[in-house]
Amino acid sequence: MMKAPLVDGTGVARGDVDLPEQIFGITPNAAVVHEVLAWQMAARHLGTHSTKTRGEVRGGGRKPWRQKGTGRARHGSRRSPLWVGGGITFGPRPAIPGYALPKRVRRLAVRSLLADKARSGQLTVVQDLRLEAPRTKELAARLARLGVGAEKVVLVTAAHNQTLVQAAGNLPGVTVLTARTVNVHDLLAHPRLVVTREALDVLREVWGDDR
Repeated sequence: MMKAPLVDGTGVARGDVDLPEQIFGITPNAAVVHEVLAWQMAARHLGTHSTKTRGEVRGGGRKPWRQKGTGRARHGSRRSPLWVGGGITFGPRPAIPGYALPKRVRRLAVRSLLADKARSGQLTVVQDLRLEAPRTKELAARLARLGVGAEKVVLVTAAHNQTLVQAAGNLPGVTVLTARTVNVHDLLAHPRLVVTREALDVLREVWGDDR
């Protein structure tokens, strides 16, 4: 059973805490981490460039002129790409972002990064991160006492904590996540990881198996 030092909100050691073996006891898989990171970044592509086809532009409800006898070329609609204001042929369209990836692969990638941070000493387990008010200065001081004041850090809580999110909003490099929203990109972008003791149980529940 892997263990991690447990500290209180002031940074004072309070012994050790057992880490979930099914998460922190595995061998990290770098190839899966890379695969899931690529999948996550691909899903962020918005693809906002777009043009309208002849079926989307306005107008063109009637034939511009009769088929024969006018001396002009025949046309059936003003929405034709041949007309000014008509549709665009083969124009750019929003791409469907992302692609499917098995849930087991995504879970393995998150577990791999969590296990790697525990083995490299980048994981800190704290008893509680609650704040009385959303004061950035107070949170910065608390992180400094935990020894992560100057590093990029992910704070993981058991449930959404709006006070903590607001306090961290003006701290560069500090991201607040719940145990259910931990993801590969944020774990890679932040060297340090601070997890509340209560969040460990949620991590075990959410990421602890290959459902």
